[in-house]
Amino acid sequence: MEKDKKNLAAKIYLYLAGLFITSLVVSNLIFQKFFFWYPFDWELFGIPMFELSVGILPYPITFLITDLISEIYGKKKANEVVIAGIFASFFSIGILLISAAVPAIEASPIDDATFTKVFSLSPLAVLASMIAYLFAQFVDIRIYHFWKNLTAGRHLWLRNNFSTFASQLIDSTTVIVLLCLFGVLPWDLFFGLVLSSFVFKVLIAALDTPFLYLGVGLFRKYFNLKVGEEIRLNE
Repeated sequence: MEKDKKNLAAKIYLYLAGLFITSLVVSNLIFQKFFFWYPFDWELFGIPMFELSVGILPYPITFLITDLISEIYGKKKANEVVIAGIFASFFSIGILLISAAVPAIEASPIDDATFTKVFSLSPLAVLASMIAYLFAQFVDIRIYHFWKNLTAGRHLWLRNNFSTFASQLIDSTTVIVLLCLFGVLPWDLFFGLVLSSFVFKVLIAALDTPFLYLGVGLFRKYFNLKVGEEIRLNE
């Protein structure tokens, strides 16, 4: 690959990593607000569906990006983004703890009580999210490449959806179990939140498949990649 195209590929990878990390960190900071996704008013086994944390809104973006990076840049680069996301999330915990420890002045628009109410649970949310995220993302990447190798690079929709479905089930269950154990959420919400978040993520995963095809198609066309071929940035 010519030098200019390789530099562009590296720059795009950096932007994708930035979007990934931003989506991940923000999802952990805003998780305490819950909403009901209208116009759906469904119940499953008597459990209300689509009562969701707003933290779930940016989270599916992370799986779309890791699938795109896995397809174009390879498993190693996808894992590097996951590790960078873990570092950024734990770094955000430190910033939150320091910010909470610094006393607000009288003229501050946000006083200590309000700041604590909004962000005091974020470190626990980040910890729970990171444990779940670590399992889910690495499972997602591993399953994605299993299907990619098995199908010789064909059937992009298959590996995109199968990897995401499995990883999102792990993520939804693990993070809500941990939040209940930490006392952040009551146990009576457990099944409803797991089902709601998993179904929502599955629907989003199905809807994002055309965007993955579009992204992969643009990459292959511009960088002259064959089916299954990856960009090697370090070569």
